[in-house]
Amino acid sequence: MRQLSRLFAFTAPMLLIAAPAMAHPGHGVTGFDAGLVHPLTGADHLLAIVAVGLWAGLAGNRSLWLWPASFVAAIIAGGAIGMSGLAFPAVETVILASVVVLGVATALNLKLHIGLGAALIAAFGLAHGYTHGLEIPASASGMEFAAGFAIATALLHGCGLGVAIATRRISAEKLTRAVGAMIALAGLGMIFA
Repeated sequence: MRQLSRLFAFTAPMLLIAAPAMAHPGHGVTGFDAGLVHPLTGADHLLAIVAVGLWAGLAGNRSLWLWPASFVAAIIAGGAIGMSGLAFPAVETVILASVVVLGVATALNLKLHIGLGAALIAAFGLAHGYTHGLEIPASASGMEFAAGFAIATALLHGCGLGVAIATRRISAEKLTRAVGAMIALAGLGMIFA
């Protein structure tokens, strides 16, 4: 488990470095590849997704798997809604709020009932998935694209979980909480930019 935590701690910064390079068009990715890259190309998506893992890692117990699984299930549902063309009023506001709320929840190590936490996280996941579905490349298969962004999301949740679990093991939860505060501040910066 220690090696896995180290791997996640190493992988998370690498994903942050790689995301801007992948955000430029013309890489020739379609379908699964496009979906896999998509959550890495927007700071709002990346920060919210990692925050889910961080917060779930702090919460522990069944939240470790239920909260990230709720988000992944909801992004798939939201992606289908986005691909169908149905309207989702104020989706960008919900996405920006998710970065702030999930960052604050992590920073405060907010203790919510597992079901309430899952519902909140799923609501945010629905909004994130909706925008993923809207932004599917014209040449991409919807199923392949959804599989790609679901897997990328799960991996990013894993990075957050790994960091939170590693800091808990060395009695340094304050580091995870500090990352949550930075995510919340970044979300506020996006709102007021």
